[in-house]
Amino acid sequence: MKTHIKFLTILLILPLVFLGCSKDDDPADNDLFVGTYNGTISYSSGSTSTRTETGKVTVVKTGNNYDFKFSDGIPDLNGVEFQKNENEAVSIGSDLSKYIKITASTLRIAFTKDGAIWTADCKR
Repeated sequence: MKTHIKFLTILLILPLVFLGCSKDDDPADNDLFVGTYNGTISYSSGSTSTRTETGKVTVVKTGNNYDFKFSDGIPDLNGVEFQKNENEAVSIGSDLSKYIKITASTLRIAFTKDGAIWTADCKR
């Protein structure tokens, strides 16, 4: 009888384990965009120009906004607002001068601010 009760208990608990591990989790609802992305990054402002194919961009969430910490002496982009869509986040005010798109595995930046230009094409 004890064996039947144990077996029945396992059968009742097992579906709960599978329901708790849903693969329908949308990355836009989480902080999956936070982390380090590696790839080609560049920055230019006036006579200053930096470009590397082995750069890093670290994405940090601060409140509802995101900060982008660049390697290789490139100035950071801070306080960027995002609109979350399915499986991605796109910067608010996204036009040709302020474009940042993040997915769980890629980061693309084409951002202009005060005459300076940041670009990134990175993966993790």
